[in-house]
Amino acid sequence: MKYVVVTGGVLSGLGKGISTSSIGVLLKSRGLKVTAIKIDPYLNCDAGTMNPYQHGEVFVLDDGGEVDLDLGNYERFLDTSLSKDHNITTGKVYHTVIEKERRGDYLGRTVQIIPHITNEIKQEIKAVAEKEKVDVCLIEMGGTVGDIEGMPFLEAVRQLHMEAGKTNVCFVHTTLVPILGTVGEQKTKPTQQSVRELRSVGIQPNAIVARGEKPLDPEIKKKIAFFCDVPVEGVISAPDAPSIYDVPILFEEQGFSDYLIRALDLGPKTEDLKEWKDFLVRLKSPVKKVEIAAVGKYTSLKDSYISHIEAFHHAEAATRTKVDLRWVESTDIEAKGTALLEGVQGILVPGGFGDRGTEGKIAAVKFAREKRIPFQGVCLGFQLATVEFARNVLGLKDANSSEFNPKTANPVIDLLPEQKDVKDMGATMRLGAHVVGLTDDCKTTKMYGSTEISERHRHRYEVNPKYIEEFEKHGMKFVGRSDGGRRMEVLELQDHPYFVASQFHPELKSRPFRPSPIHMGLVKAAAGLT
Repeated sequence: MKYVVVTGGVLSGLGKGISTSSIGVLLKSRGLKVTAIKIDPYLNCDAGTMNPYQHGEVFVLDDGGEVDLDLGNYERFLDTSLSKDHNITTGKVYHTVIEKERRGDYLGRTVQIIPHITNEIKQEIKAVAEKEKVDVCLIEMGGTVGDIEGMPFLEAVRQLHMEAGKTNVCFVHTTLVPILGTVGEQKTKPTQQSVRELRSVGIQPNAIVARGEKPLDPEIKKKIAFFCDVPVEGVISAPDAPSIYDVPILFEEQGFSDYLIRALDLGPKTEDLKEWKDFLVRLKSPVKKVEIAAVGKYTSLKDSYISHIEAFHHAEAATRTKVDLRWVESTDIEAKGTALLEGVQGILVPGGFGDRGTEGKIAAVKFAREKRIPFQGVCLGFQLATVEFARNVLGLKDANSSEFNPKTANPVIDLLPEQKDVKDMGATMRLGAHVVGLTDDCKTTKMYGSTEISERHRHRYEVNPKYIEEFEKHGMKFVGRSDGGRRMEVLELQDHPYFVASQFHPELKSRPFRPSPIHMGLVKAAAGLT
């Protein structure tokens, strides 16, 4: 088994996840089978209870795992489906070790960070790699070198390197090379300090990915190589790129995949990035342009909606249509009205939790319905589309979700019986991939090309079955259902150019070569391509 461990230094947010994903694309293009693991050194067992402002989007996997958004990048770049075992957290590791201690597995021993915690980390890494039967396992270390909470994980991969052998573990360190405005010179000292910190825990990087605004000057590259004891060809320049999908090509042009293959003693393998390059050509050569409003509750942190952003990029390439997203905070609609939506060709209302901003989202749904603007609702957007229709078409003025008003006389969105006694918040929603049946003659079936699909869910509240007959009598058709027909999954509005909403999250399974059909449907409708 071969491992590539990606660490980060100087500061967070440098793009370790994109570096890791891009390395995966390069190795996969050489015919190698690749998987990826994200290590997050926080004490949460998973990302499920985190506010998007804290950690960005919570990405949901087929098996219901609520994980770090970097796993979304792995899935998109590698065109694969991962499991919750691919996200290792401090909370998960400590929970397992403490359970073993209580059970008596360590009877008579003092349980310590070394060897018990580090052994558990190594065991979880190896278990994923062996189960997947891959050639190379990528391991992204969350946080930055020097963080106290990350020390056990660095020690674990140091031990992994010692046990597996130096040609079986390759360390790639992502660091910052800033440019000081006063002198305009690329500064290497942060990189030197970061590598020194990494060496202090017994890890010598094989390669350095140097992030910065501009490509590295040749002399700066030599300086980093000299002071960090890395070959010049192992210093990879990672300047700001037009899109994240350009990064694998930037790496390949510098010979990074050849370098990694030599470091891992894998032997020469031919490269095939044709499909990836074709995708980039389509992405960069649109023939149409549309503006779509994304009406959300966390729009000041775009990482909260990263899967939607990428799903639109995938749809852009497929339709050759440039999508400009107009980010609209739903609370601003409540304060300033729907004039904020004037001029757009499409509207997306994505998911969210809590009642803040919901009336603004409902106003956006009403605007799309009445103005006949192509509309897509996802999860909470799906639920609020039913609330808006109940209030303004069915005349149920107090209609609401019981999540927001437990005393409403018309809870068109409500808990199903099995959720009513649930008290814990973590991993207790309806999570993961579920099969959805679609009617024969609906838009959604045409977009998917099938009457049976599998999509990922993350919700607790559902459309109340008591109101379905009245909804459908007035033109809102529930064309997708699951669980024997008792759960509403997709709605379409009759006599509207494009009004499609889903309880599931189609953005989570969107891929560069297989875009989300519903996002692509919205783009096509907005561009007049349908």
